[in-house]
Amino acid sequence: MSADTRPRLIETGGRMRMSFRQWRGHRPFWGGLLTLLSGIPIMYVPYANLTIGSLTFSLATTAGAGSLIIGVLLVVLGLTLWFQPASRVFAGVAAILLSLVSLVISNFGGLVIGYLMGLIGGALGVAWAPGKASAEARGEAGEPARPAGGPGSGAEPAAAAAGPGPGHVPDGPPGASPADGGNGGHRAG
Repeated sequence: MSADTRPRLIETGGRMRMSFRQWRGHRPFWGGLLTLLSGIPIMYVPYANLTIGSLTFSLATTAGAGSLIIGVLLVVLGLTLWFQPASRVFAGVAAILLSLVSLVISNFGGLVIGYLMGLIGGALGVAWAPGKASAEARGEAGEPARPAGGPGSGAEPAAAAAGPGPGHVPDGPPGASPADGGNGGHRAG
């Protein structure tokens, strides 16, 4: 590896990391991951044999096929949360219901591990909401920029400095300053 290729590899890795971070931010990533991972113990436990010395424990039940179906569905719902974020509420509710059913069908929901991951993942999928675009992105998208004398900038426009005109209704409670955002609410940061 030459000295010229090293910065290019670092730059490519950083670019891939940033694109993954952006992809992850537009979907319920952690809810999908937990839901996907919850299907694995639910599928595996009914078919596993635990051997301690010469003693073999078999956790197989008559509901082994049901456990397999529940586990596969949880994996598919986790992938749905990742690749179809618009259907996150359906996938989250379905994951929660399948996790609850797995308590009865699949050896206490994959020995409670799959059950808990499915509940938490489904809840994260239901609770996730897409973020709003930042002010910088909206300004670059063609919306008119704020005037230099906006709230919190310290400079008041001439019309605001002259006082309220006829028919002006104050936006906020009495005593609220224009620096508070106009309606009495304080700006965060």
